[in-house]
Amino acid sequence: MLLPRTDILQAYYRRIRGVYETDFPDNPPFAFNYTPEFCAPGPVEAGEWNGCVDHPMHLHGYSFYVVGSGLGNFNRDRDPLNYNLVDPPLMETIAVPINGWTAIRFQANNPGVWFMHCHFERHVSWGMGMVFIVKNGRGPNARMLPPPPDMPRC
Repeated sequence: MLLPRTDILQAYYRRIRGVYETDFPDNPPFAFNYTPEFCAPGPVEAGEWNGCVDHPMHLHGYSFYVVGSGLGNFNRDRDPLNYNLVDPPLMETIAVPINGWTAIRFQANNPGVWFMHCHFERHVSWGMGMVFIVKNGRGPNARMLPPPPDMPRC
């Protein structure tokens, strides 16, 4: 992952273009098997774990409810029928299953720029990280204060 020269939060507040994009698609642009059915095509060096492991995904700034998870590709017609909307566990980090998916739910009530990423540093460098930009709400307690006037620019 190539870090931007300008902080995303500063770019958002100062309306600096070209630092981030907001065009994340509702659906992937190409249909293919998003979860490969293999772990490693060659030899694997035995370590503490001998094989593939789950992705520990962490969201900064929030706790979230884990409403579902499964193996294989997520099916938007079938899988939500099995969501736990009664007593889902409250987490800050969740293990996304090998070759699978996890659905989370949270109330976006903490304005700011929040990073969600895999806790394996190498995976973040490969693109397993994203940010949520949570905009200000209506009330005074749902707004983020602007940066102080003497805050240095990136």
